Amino acid sequence: MADANFTLVTEFILLGLTDHAELKVVLFLVFLLIYTVSLVGNLGMFLLIQITPKLQTPMYHFLSCLSLTDACYSSVFAPRMLLNFFVERETISFSACIVQYFLFASLITAEAFLLAAMAYDRYMAIVNPLLYTAAMTRIVCVVLVIASCVGGVINSLTHTIGLLKLSFCGPNVIRHFFCDLPPLLKLSCSDASMNELLLLIFSGVIAVITFMTVVVSYIFIVAAILRIRSAAGRHKAFSTCASHLTVVTLLYGSVSFSYIQPSSQYSLEQEKVVSVFYTLVVPMLNPLIYSLRNKEVKDAVKRAKK
Repeated sequence: MADANFTLVTEFILLGLTDHAELKVVLFLVFLLIYTVSLVGNLGMFLLIQITPKLQTPMYHFLSCLSLTDACYSSVFAPRMLLNFFVERETISFSACIVQYFLFASLITAEAFLLAAMAYDRYMAIVNPLLYTAAMTRIVCVVLVIASCVGGVINSLTHTIGLLKLSFCGPNVIRHFFCDLPPLLKLSCSDASMNELLLLIFSGVIAVITFMTVVVSYIFIVAAILRIRSAAGRHKAFSTCASHLTVVTLLYGSVSFSYIQPSSQYSLEQEKVVSVFYTLVVPMLNPLIYSLRNKEVKDAVKRAKK
């Protein structure tokens, strides 16, 4: 606990992306467009998959869960960020800050596990097509989705509980547009070295497990595709994986750049730019990537319009 001479922090001041008034209107319009496209695209993808019988397969089951996760994920940040463009003092209560971080960490971890599950699904479909129906049953898909969510909650709870054990007695200015763990740790008047170590370990372990699942799956997938004699068959197999690989690269690359690095090399200004990408831009791009590169989704959209 903090000494009696200190007043414990009850709210934080978010500096946001910029303090230039002339840029705030422009940024508001840009991020409003991004958030609108993200929300409409992800919820639209989720509903499209639910109402289209042809898309009731494991791959699209995972995609619908990914879309719903992205819709919730971007909603953790965007509404408050958009509102803060028009207030003089961008504040957030201590409890709201903790809740925002908990939701953020839960959802982004769950998304990483979902992408790994999708890679495994593609591995089974392409490398072991004869066993695919028996192996990737609806129960297996549900278990993988639940496991992804549980993994996200466990990771988030670990860091959230660690945050609650720290003392915040001033300053209370967060040089960010949301309550992320690294800037919060820098504001603590307690020793946060254990929290930083746990962040590095958990982020590293989750990244290695999920990313290696993707890499190993695609090593076998590529080997299987290269054995296909038909050029049309190879192209079809590659096309079913291209969207997933693109999404994995965008998310894993940006998040790893932010979190898997020593605290001595951490730059808050750099983090703000990168975090805009993985909190708002990537969720917007995911449904666009899958809809533009997936023939079955495009056909389902055309049928829905009729």
